[in-house]
Amino acid sequence: MTESNEGDGMDERDFLAERFEEHRTQLKAVAYRMLGSLAEADDAVQEAWLRLSRTGGDGIDNLGAWLTTVVGRVCLDMLRSRTSRRESPFEERLPDPVVGPATGPDPEHEALIADSVGLALMVVLQSLTPAERLAFVLHDTFGVPFDDIARIVGRSPAATRQLASRARRRVRGTAPDPERDPVRQRQVVEAFQAAARDGDFEALVSLLDPDVVLRIDPGAAAGLTEIRGAEKVAGQALRFRQASGETRPALVNGTAGLVGVQNGRPRSVLCFTVADGRITGIDILSDPARLPSLDLTVLG
Repeated sequence: MTESNEGDGMDERDFLAERFEEHRTQLKAVAYRMLGSLAEADDAVQEAWLRLSRTGGDGIDNLGAWLTTVVGRVCLDMLRSRTSRRESPFEERLPDPVVGPATGPDPEHEALIADSVGLALMVVLQSLTPAERLAFVLHDTFGVPFDDIARIVGRSPAATRQLASRARRRVRGTAPDPERDPVRQRQVVEAFQAAARDGDFEALVSLLDPDVVLRIDPGAAAGLTEIRGAEKVAGQALRFRQASGETRPALVNGTAGLVGVQNGRPRSVLCFTVADGRITGIDILSDPARLPSLDLTVLG
């Protein structure tokens, strides 16, 4: 009898684990949008599994919805913990980029970057309060009802709607709608590369939106640097080319990007936001401490 009970228990755990794995990709997508860190997103998903394994699946009518709210609650606690510690605020660094081959996202990365969650949007999400971010991500992206979100943030459904509304205004008010066509994105980026390579300052300026924003995250104590305006960004691009090595085309959060490589090692990841035929944003991660943790094997 003892062996039979143990076998039954193992079967139940295996079945629960299989059901959890069916939702893992979406749960990581939720956590990534909330945290901007791929490693912390994995931690949040693992915590959701631990809570499920302790609770068991009995009495859970909709496992996907239950797990999504658990991950949301875990992420909210992590964001609030960052704020209370006041250590290395994430607003002073770029979110982790999701890098895929230039030919298109592979299945593993596709869910993470669905719904146009480009790096520029991730930067905006980082500027929201933890509760605003939760309300926006869970409701606007994953369709979680406000009643459920209200229980997580400890507010009324009406107040939770206001959180999402404020977040929505911030997100929509940041920039023009980005170009969705990957071919047109890549054409603009390649023209930008050619102009930089040729040292053609005027061509660079013509490819940049007048209000373009360049964000550079070199890591360490330097913090996030922002440069605004077409002429200043074009000048910076010309300085970059002096120290640049090989660049490889990539998709970065689903949009046209580049990976800078020197001596066979990645030294930077660049993400471009294109709207109306011009570049409106460039995000560069060159933090030597973070680059090795990114999955760049998809680039070959």
